[in-house]
Amino acid sequence: MPRPRIGVTVSKRSGWRIFPLIWFNVRLAGGTAVRWQAGRDIDVASVDGVIIGGGDDIAPTLYGGEVKIGVRLDPDRDALEADVIRQAFQRGLPILGICRGSQMINVVSGGTLHQDAYGVYTSKKYRTILPRKRVTLEKGSLIEKTTQVACVDVNALHTQAVDKLGDCLKVVGRDEGGMVQAIERDRDPFALGVQWHPEHLFYRKAQRRIFGALVAAARARQQERNQISYTHGQAISDSL
Repeated sequence: MPRPRIGVTVSKRSGWRIFPLIWFNVRLAGGTAVRWQAGRDIDVASVDGVIIGGGDDIAPTLYGGEVKIGVRLDPDRDALEADVIRQAFQRGLPILGICRGSQMINVVSGGTLHQDAYGVYTSKKYRTILPRKRVTLEKGSLIEKTTQVACVDVNALHTQAVDKLGDCLKVVGRDEGGMVQAIERDRDPFALGVQWHPEHLFYRKAQRRIFGALVAAARARQQERNQISYTHGQAISDSL
């Protein structure tokens, strides 16, 4: 069976340095990554799974928030990713959301965001690709079974975070200040969102296994199997 093809959305501004990292992680997990960005032709029907990458804040007009001066937005990318996520759900494609990608999964599912999450929670503010923040994972959740740890040390480059949850989603990870750091869908198709950037943490097994779970779910989709149960049953750590 061919390697699962994974469509990866990135920004025009930073995609040149982010996509190679995600490509590397997907390759390690047994998949092949395809770069998607606004202005390029995109065929959701040609892939077996999707990664919505990190980047600028999501426009508050998409979830009823307040437009603020000085916040960098990317409306073309917002429109692209919202459409990709909707198509992925319709086609039963598994999705991994990274940072803004996690937030976009929530928004497209009908949820909202805290525009200034650090003004709401007592979480310590970091802006680093190094694993400085501790996240506790919900016992028995997909993310906990995937990473095979109860807590993960993660990086942080965000200002927004999930507020009201979208349909079929649940919170499965919070930092020490209570801020939402991981969400997942409670039914197929597989959808997992992490607030951090696991592509920068490929030297840690728990982080590589996140990409392993997506590729496993994509393989299940190729085989017309239940994605979540198939992913739970895979020994993701064997090759990662």
